[in-house]
Amino acid sequence: MSGHMICAAEVQVANLLNETSGLMAFVRTVEAGSFSAAARDLDTTPSAVSKSVARLEKKIGARLFLRSTRALTLTQDGQIFFDRVAPLLRDLDSSDEAIRSDASPSGRLRISMPSELAPLLLPRLFSSFAADHPNLHLDIGLTDRFVDLIREDYDVVLRAGRSLEGDLIVRRLADLPMAIVASPAFLEAWANPTSDEALAALPFARYAPGGVIQPLPLADGKSFIPSGRVDCDSGAALIQAALGGLGAAYVLRCLVAKELESGALVAVESGIGFPKLPFNALHAFGRTVPLRVKLFCDFMAREAKAIEAI
Repeated sequence: MSGHMICAAEVQVANLLNETSGLMAFVRTVEAGSFSAAARDLDTTPSAVSKSVARLEKKIGARLFLRSTRALTLTQDGQIFFDRVAPLLRDLDSSDEAIRSDASPSGRLRISMPSELAPLLLPRLFSSFAADHPNLHLDIGLTDRFVDLIREDYDVVLRAGRSLEGDLIVRRLADLPMAIVASPAFLEAWANPTSDEALAALPFARYAPGGVIQPLPLADGKSFIPSGRVDCDSGAALIQAALGGLGAAYVLRCLVAKELESGALVAVESGIGFPKLPFNALHAFGRTVPLRVKLFCDFMAREAKAIEAI
């Protein structure tokens, strides 16, 4: 880590207040990946962005990017500087909304959420939240991948599962029940297990994102690696495999509520409990949360509680 850049940056903090354009150009270039992409976001030219960054580098006395004809690479000093400056700019950008608590939220709200939960969350988001806040532009990404919230420029990310996110703010929305489900024909052939050993002996459609088979956790803290001949990287695929009789599947209960009600799937009742899956909202705004993000998180907390009860 370069002490030179840190000292230079700290000595010149006051002067950096006059370098807002350079700071914005730098942060947007890091997040967008190039001067050209940053220029589109800032409604200016790549040359103007490059010159603003160059002035900033001269001001702090450190090189932030390594430039070549084909690539733009963040230096170690640049990474340190970005980690300090980006949260400050986010706070500055949102401070006017925080002060005007009665303001109508406006601007872009960029959201990432799990694709599997989207059918349960999007209808009310579009029919209620969007209708109540007509000045918001909603930019919604659906993926089960853990996106990089800061680098991919999301305002808020919804995630199911444990969150190890460093400095990000994590708000618990709900704890979602899990279930092991199978087709009636499958359970006729294998019967309901009466112990965790018998459960582990069942063939499963296994959750294997990135080719890595995930252990199946039990409420007592134990877990096991399920056996089976079908590996999937999404809950939707696991459910289809279970419907086809290819194995039991460990999934969010809310995703199979209709199948359980119709009898197409049956819950494996072994008397063995399963831990609930945390459902969280994450953002990087620190204590100064923009009104649009706060209202969205409040709305999602209400919707998630409804899903929790399914």
